[in-house]
This record gives sequence, structure tokens and C-alpha cells, in this order.
Amino acid sequence: MILSVVATRYANALAEVVTGPKSKVSPQQALADLRAFEAALEESHDLHEALVTPAVPAGRKRAVIGRVAELLGMSSITRNFLFVLVDHRRIAWFSPIVQSFEEVMDRRLGFARAEVSSAVRLTPEQEAAVNAELERVTGKRIRSRFAVNPVLIGGAVARIGSTVYDGSVSGQLAAMERRLTGEGKG
Repeated sequence: MILSVVATRYANALAEVVTGPKSKVSPQQALADLRAFEAALEESHDLHEALVTPAVPAGRKRAVIGRVAELLGMSSITRNFLFVLVDHRRIAWFSPIVQSFEEVMDRRLGFARAEVSSAVRLTPEQEAAVNAELERVTGKRIRSRFAVNPVLIGGAVARIGSTVYDGSVSGQLAAMERRLTGEGKG
């Protein structure tokens, strides 16, 4: 719980900066910078350890971040945000902060988030069709994340907030069973 509150606080602060009238970076660019840095942290155990270890002074961490930011071509706003995380000893919580930033920006830009599971990996065309159908059904702009769940047998299940759209074979069979056994009657 505390982690999500802290992550949301930092994410909101960055969102305020990147959506401000004087911002020189778009929310999409800030997110791309954050994702690139996240990938660098995941790829390099030494980098991750150097940034999260309390034994390494903040000044050295800032120097490392500055160099990595330069190599990645990050904006100064995103680089400075990373400095703030190091200064406040929050860099270990970087991934949840990035996730929270993405969610905050989606809300601010009017997107609803959908988690879509399918029995097999969908093609880009199928993903686009599912996304378009979810937008049509909900009347909202949708940003979907796709995952494979072989338990579904076929079809897909989408979750948007607390609403579930079940187009899976398993779901259809369960609905048919309820109708046949009379459980579906009110």
C-alpha cells in the first residue's frame, strides 16, 4: 500500500511537469525515456546495484544517471526526475513509479486501460480489432495490454476496471451450462 502511494505521488509530480505549459518534453517522450532507463536497469545488474545500494554516495549515483541519460538521449526533465528519485532514495521503486506514471498519464489523456487475455498470441491485426471493439462497446479510448492464457481454450477475455467482457470459449460454455441448468433465470 505504501509503495503504491509513494509511486503515485512521484508519478503525479512528473505528470504535472510534463503536462505543464512550459514543458519541453511530451508525456510520450517522458514515458519512452523512463522505459529506456528501466530497460537499462533490468539489463545491467551492476547499474541497478550501484543505484540502489546505500553505500554509494548520491553524488556518484547522479553522475552515473547523468552518463546513462546522455547515452540514452533522455530529456533534461526526465534526467532531473531520476536525480530527484536518487536524492530521496526512491530509485529502488523505479518500476512501480514508471507504471504509476503511465496510469496517471492514461487517465489524464482520457484512456481506459484494458487487460486482454487470449488462448493464443493475437496478431497485430487481431489486437487492433479487439481494441476497436472495446472502444466501441465502452465509448472510451482504450489502451490494451495483451497476454496469453491457454486455459481459455479459445477467444479472449478483457477486463477494464472491474468490468469483464468474456468472449472466451470457456465463458461461453459456462454461460450455456447456466442456461441449460436453469441457473441463469431470475
